[in-house]
Amino acid sequence: MKKLLRIVVLATLAAAFTFVSCDDENGNGNNVDPDKKENNLLSGSVTGTMQLSADIEYQLTGPLIVEEGGVLEIPAGTVIKAQKGFSKYILVLQGGKINARGTAEKPIKMIGDKENAGEGYWGGLVINGKAPLADPAEKGSTEVNSAYTYGGNNPSDNSGVITYLVLGNTGARSSADVEHNGLTLNGVGNGTKIENLYIYDGADDGIEFFGGSVNVKNLLVVNSDDDMFDFTQGYNGTLENAYGVWEVGYESSESDPRGIEADGNLDGKFKDHPNQSNFTVKNMTIELKLAAVSDAEAAATAAPYKYMHDVIKLRRGANATITNALVKGVGTAKDLVDVTDGKGAGDTRAKISLTNALTSKIIGKEINTPEGSSYPDVKVEPGNTGCPTNLFDWTGYKFK
Repeated sequence: MKKLLRIVVLATLAAAFTFVSCDDENGNGNNVDPDKKENNLLSGSVTGTMQLSADIEYQLTGPLIVEEGGVLEIPAGTVIKAQKGFSKYILVLQGGKINARGTAEKPIKMIGDKENAGEGYWGGLVINGKAPLADPAEKGSTEVNSAYTYGGNNPSDNSGVITYLVLGNTGARSSADVEHNGLTLNGVGNGTKIENLYIYDGADDGIEFFGGSVNVKNLLVVNSDDDMFDFTQGYNGTLENAYGVWEVGYESSESDPRGIEADGNLDGKFKDHPNQSNFTVKNMTIELKLAAVSDAEAAATAAPYKYMHDVIKLRRGANATITNALVKGVGTAKDLVDVTDGKGAGDTRAKISLTNALTSKIIGKEINTPEGSSYPDVKVEPGNTGCPTNLFDWTGYKFK
């Protein structure tokens, strides 16, 4: 049936958003017709199935919201270039799905629309699911838009498929407390498939898990301004094969950048929630290529930071099993593993094995624990090999 294109412009106090969709004569929203080259602007609501085309280079001009029941289909090789600004992001709501089916030969790209756009240029990708949080009776509010909630009682909730995806130049912020990550997973269930990701030049975190049970496999994060891998609010899935890099000359603007940052509950305010974070990381490498700094230099350095605050930070009731972890390079770290925090230490049952192959001296401690506490299975020990680099051949990234 013939589709009729309609464009609705909503004016708000902050900005005007263009909603692009196509309806058939029965009023069923199936959105942009990919056969028309002029239909390359993306924003607004996806209520039916939006089928993109790898033959079109898309421009993200505002929030693209996949509503409950909506499906965003992105084929291998598709490129989406985002305009600059906090309001340029893709958000999949509860009950919506994104199927971004890239391949090693034809990855999908979501990047800034400017050459060398750098970090914080546009928002990023956010997915809201129905899997449990630290308190399964509560819902969370999406950080970048509190009108949208996440969390529920379905650990196997399915928000779609993401494979071979490149996310670049993400992390735009509206304030110091409201900012995007590269990929934000809010209460996402383990029925969702997420494998083979390359996230680079992002402000805030490379990836952040707010609760949920989704498993992520084969993740490369390069030059994340804050934490490479962040877990909070009762996350209980597995991250397998994770590689984080700070390149030569990179400097973080954050006061406490980390490889892993893990909280048992949201912001350490809910230590009594029944389902504190208890997750697994298998095969992780943190590589610090930036130049080493001395103790005196590090102590006197204000942001931007030239060293990593903690390679692994486990706090606020979080439990974790982290195996075959490796930190290497010529850069500097303050602590290798830190389980202390003013809002509560990490769970004493944590199991962590980290090998230190840094060529520079650490500033603080190998394992920083609260006085009088014992963490018998938290170890800095030789022999770990970390994450294989050949998993990321498809990205073209040069590790040496």
